[in-house]
Amino acid sequence: MKKAVIILPTYNEEGSIEKLIKEIFAQEKQMKIWELHILVVDSYSKDKTAVIVRSLKKQYPHLHLLETEKEGLGKAYINGFAYAMDHINPFVIFEMDADLSHNPADLPRFLKKIEAGADFVVGSRYMKGGSIPDDWGFHRKLFSIVGNLIIRFGFMKLSITEWTNGYRAIKTWVVKEAFNHVKNYSDYVFQVAFLDYAIKHNVRIAEIPVKFVDRKWGKSKINAVQYISNILLYVFSNSSFVKYIIVGGTGFIIDSALLYTGYHFLRLTVAISKIISSETAIVSNFLLNNFWAFSHKKLEHNAKTYGSKFIVFNLVSVPSIIFQTVGIFLLTIIFGKHLFYPVVYNAIVIILVVIPYSYFVYTRFIWKDRR
Repeated sequence: MKKAVIILPTYNEEGSIEKLIKEIFAQEKQMKIWELHILVVDSYSKDKTAVIVRSLKKQYPHLHLLETEKEGLGKAYINGFAYAMDHINPFVIFEMDADLSHNPADLPRFLKKIEAGADFVVGSRYMKGGSIPDDWGFHRKLFSIVGNLIIRFGFMKLSITEWTNGYRAIKTWVVKEAFNHVKNYSDYVFQVAFLDYAIKHNVRIAEIPVKFVDRKWGKSKINAVQYISNILLYVFSNSSFVKYIIVGGTGFIIDSALLYTGYHFLRLTVAISKIISSETAIVSNFLLNNFWAFSHKKLEHNAKTYGSKFIVFNLVSVPSIIFQTVGIFLLTIIFGKHLFYPVVYNAIVIILVVIPYSYFVYTRFIWKDRR
């Protein structure tokens, strides 16, 4: 039989931990090829959490307890991962909250996705069939939904509907490969960092719908201000799409400066100025995208690859130049000329048309996912 270990980080969860452990082990009856283990990672709770777990160990031989310092959710999982790999040797590692907000009855559905070939399964509250509590206040719903959308659009991975929920099943080889990356995150941004790593390394991701239930005992450990700021910082620092926007902004400055210089000082036509400025920006964008924005998919370091991909980069950039040139022409007809008219109209076309088009094309023809 294959082993699956459910890691439960706890701090003062005496009101829920016994019920949760019993409900998890009750699911094993439905599993023919899986041996369930539970690892409680307790941060020296002030209540009777650890006492309850020790008592239950007599009843459940596959129940484990690891006591650690209180260093945040991410650190608790890192300690749990290391213990599980060293002492239990599971095929699958689960992340799960210990406050009964995650339904143990969903465990078989996670494992079915694993059996079907997924490497990393996320319980999603935002896909069809999933939900957040109806009795949450408006501000909490807004915080949850908008926060998740910011991450989805920040990474431009709209196919992944859930980034922050901590109900997950992950093959152990993925945990081992991601360990050195995720160990750097001690709070709730750990969940975002782990999924981001998995996506960038072409791990097979799957989702199942889950109904999130609000805790009945204890208090939430989340600090909303810290949570939001840390997630925004992570997205800004690690999103290829955000970096691509910055690269595009640099290219826009180069493009605009040369366009303005060519038209106003060198007395070239708008079309000629635009061709020169665009090609210069294309060279800059190609280099910055390859070595920074898409560095995790960086092209092979040889002249043949760089040459062929740069030609493709130019070819797929031709529509961008056409969009900008035609856009400037049409906006000039509609709104007329003024001192900075080529630059202003160029910016409008870039933001509304060129950025979405270019990102879509670049990630499918230049910096493709490596399978």
